[in-house]
Amino acid sequence: MIIARRHLLQFAALAATLPATTTMSLAQSYPSKPVRFVIGFPAGGPNDILGRIIAGWLSQKLGQPFNVENKGGKSGNIATEEVVRAAPDGTTILLCGPANAISGSLYPNLSFNFLRDMLPVAGVTREALVMVVHPSVPAKTAAEFLAYAKANADKIKMASTGVGSSPHVTGELFKQMSGLKLDVVHYAGGGPALKAMIAGEAQVMFEPMSASIEPVRSGKLRAIAVSTAQRSTALPEVPTVSEAVPGFEASAVTGIAVPKGTPAEVVEILNKAVQAAFSDAAMKTKLADTGGEPLPGSAADFAKLMAAETEKWGKVVKAAGIKAD
Repeated sequence: MIIARRHLLQFAALAATLPATTTMSLAQSYPSKPVRFVIGFPAGGPNDILGRIIAGWLSQKLGQPFNVENKGGKSGNIATEEVVRAAPDGTTILLCGPANAISGSLYPNLSFNFLRDMLPVAGVTREALVMVVHPSVPAKTAAEFLAYAKANADKIKMASTGVGSSPHVTGELFKQMSGLKLDVVHYAGGGPALKAMIAGEAQVMFEPMSASIEPVRSGKLRAIAVSTAQRSTALPEVPTVSEAVPGFEASAVTGIAVPKGTPAEVVEILNKAVQAAFSDAAMKTKLADTGGEPLPGSAADFAKLMAAETEKWGKVVKAAGIKAD
């Protein structure tokens, strides 16, 4: 009886050490092979540029290649579905962002649900959208634009980079909160929309900082406001939209996510690696060059943020009656 009790106590002690041992082993071995880093947009665009920066950093920090794969189409849903179906072991990562927060309400028949089927791991950047106008518009602030637009609504068209895009829903939020009734013209992406703006085919649009700052600095377009709650360090002299429309806030929140079921230890390793990027001078410069501000925080923080963004844009999509093409 004494021997049996001794063996039982030894077994219990061994069992108690197993989770810690397993965690330590996993922490030491992950990643043990190359990782797929999936981006749901074509190469060369702002999402691709930001994704390759963070993939390069993770490769350097964690000692395995993080190989970028561009899987464009359907507002990033093709890429997201592929990652949802991948093995939940940390070897497939998704660059996630505004499209994931918007798609849940824009595409009600998707075979997956981002918040249900994915684990947000870490935020990377929060990018302001810039409210830009054609130089022919006699407004230098959002307040001046509101006054002009209310008197000349029939002369103003709002450009969009596509139905359900971040610039589109941000413009719809602005219309809803300001009471403006403006026609929206959709273009096939940011490039065509900016070209139309510069040509005077449209008079106002919201466009991410990374794409809009060049035409603003060259004088082709005028920045009259930024969409974030605080002024942007890239355009510090430009006021926020909320200074004219109290409570207005919109931004392009981007980060990384993995399939649901991925071990918590892997999520923690990836999160810590991303947090380290925000303390690295070279990485801070690279991220700033994309037009975004660092978005530090835990995996739980980023999950809450993505849930809040999904709820926010769902309300805008519903109120505007936006339907996917």
